Amino acid sequence: MDKKQSRLRRGRQTRIKIAQLGVNRLSVHRTNLHIYANLISPDAKVLVSASTLEAEVRAELAGKTGAGGNAAAAALVGKRVAEKALKAGITEVAFDRSGFRYHGRVKALAEAAREAGLKF
Repeated sequence: MDKKQSRLRRGRQTRIKIAQLGVNRLSVHRTNLHIYANLISPDAKVLVSASTLEAEVRAELAGKTGAGGNAAAAALVGKRVAEKALKAGITEVAFDRSGFRYHGRVKALAEAAREAGLKF
């Protein structure tokens, strides 16, 4: 079993539990260069998304080292996804870290989303 399969296996149980609860989930995916956050409804439709690939985020991170792959960028994405969710009328979500450890960029994104007003 390689690293990706292990991560997907860890994330599967979380998704099963969130599906039983029937709530919107904030799903996070990270790569070496970027971080992505999607707000997904119980019927698997993407309601809101934010990532370090967006033009506004890239403009804000321009000139900084490690522009998309650091905790500051993750915090910015967390804040953006929370603002978009609140604008769409969504206040409570379940956090799906997709098998990634709750550490570093994933933690920075979650804490920024909480500070911006999202409850999970």
